[in-house]
Amino acid sequence: MLIRGFKPFDPIQLAKDTERIVCDDGCRKYTAFYATGVYGGIATGYAVGCCFRCFFCWSDWSRDFPELYGKFYSAGEAYKNIVKTAKIWSVRRARISACEPTLCRDHLIRLLEHFEKDDKIELFILETNGIMFGISKSYVKEVSKFEKVHVRVSLKAGYPQAFTARTGAIQDAFNIPFEAIKNLLKYNIRFHVAAMTDPRIMPREERRELIRRLMEINEVVAVNLEEELCDPYDTTIVRMYIYGIDPTTIFKRKLK
Repeated sequence: MLIRGFKPFDPIQLAKDTERIVCDDGCRKYTAFYATGVYGGIATGYAVGCCFRCFFCWSDWSRDFPELYGKFYSAGEAYKNIVKTAKIWSVRRARISACEPTLCRDHLIRLLEHFEKDDKIELFILETNGIMFGISKSYVKEVSKFEKVHVRVSLKAGYPQAFTARTGAIQDAFNIPFEAIKNLLKYNIRFHVAAMTDPRIMPREERRELIRRLMEINEVVAVNLEEELCDPYDTTIVRMYIYGIDPTTIFKRKLK
């Protein structure tokens, strides 16, 4: 987790280090399989591991301590558990969440191959921070063969300094998620961009700069920006306290 005075890290190196913990011969660590009401109802694999350390993140402690949480599942096993959940809750959409789904590339591609053949699942939403897609065009090209995939790229900041302050990653990595957007456009993949533009987190001027950058890439992408709000999850509150932010100044109410 981030603490005041932290040393910024290279998210590409952290991705590699995390993969050594959560990926194993085509398998990946998951902690649970469940359904939730977002996206109109979606079956979810709650996976382990991320290459950011956002202080406003809602995911559980498996993000910060991937070696302590989760169980390895093959792509086939994860697929069966997600489909089982989808059947129980009568939903036709699927995703991996709570982590960075683009880690463990072999696992993800095999998982998408299963869903591509399943007529009962109509859509797979691939949520990402954009790092792995920003550094590898071949990865994006490989994903482009799946017709059911819709990618959601989540941006964290409009300025390099703010990017580092919120994610812990070095400023040099700030542009990588924007490169991911360009790669997705290049390979004609369905996607949209989301951003943590909550005014309690991101100042208005920075929001305008983020939208301006998106407009330079593609006006349609900018116009369809999904703007995120920060919610007071227990993990979010603890991360804020550890970082030196009083969450009551953000959420404007007494917290337990």
